[in-house]
Amino acid sequence: MPGDSIALASDHAGFELKASLASWLRDEGYEVLDLGTTGPDSVDYPDYADRMAEAIRTGRARRGVLVCGTGIGISIAANRHRGIRCALCHDTTSARLSRQHNDANVIALGARMIGDAVARDSVAAFLSTAFEGGRHARRIEKLS
Repeated sequence: MPGDSIALASDHAGFELKASLASWLRDEGYEVLDLGTTGPDSVDYPDYADRMAEAIRTGRARRGVLVCGTGIGISIAANRHRGIRCALCHDTTSARLSRQHNDANVIALGARMIGDAVARDSVAAFLSTAFEGGRHARRIEKLS
């Protein structure tokens, strides 16, 4: 159902991990919106962060997963967009806390930094964790 979709996007360095995560998410019952890239040929990560931001802004997806080589560049590009709170995560703790304390709506992963198992565990924690609100809510308001 639109709006409940999980959008995924990557550059060439993150293509294989993105494809693996997309398959796993579908197997877990999620609707996946794959925003590209579609292969290992060199592309520019800001273009895919832009696609992610647009999908969330227009309501085509509720949350997103971005992947590049380190996760750094694509997270920086994503965070340039109003309404996007993208957290670069390397483990389940950072993924969980990005949701609990920061109400992150996009997780960025580094394909050259973590493997499939850690990426899956991190995405699972990200998708299953709710925002705590409370003292964190006023901080999130300041980001808007």
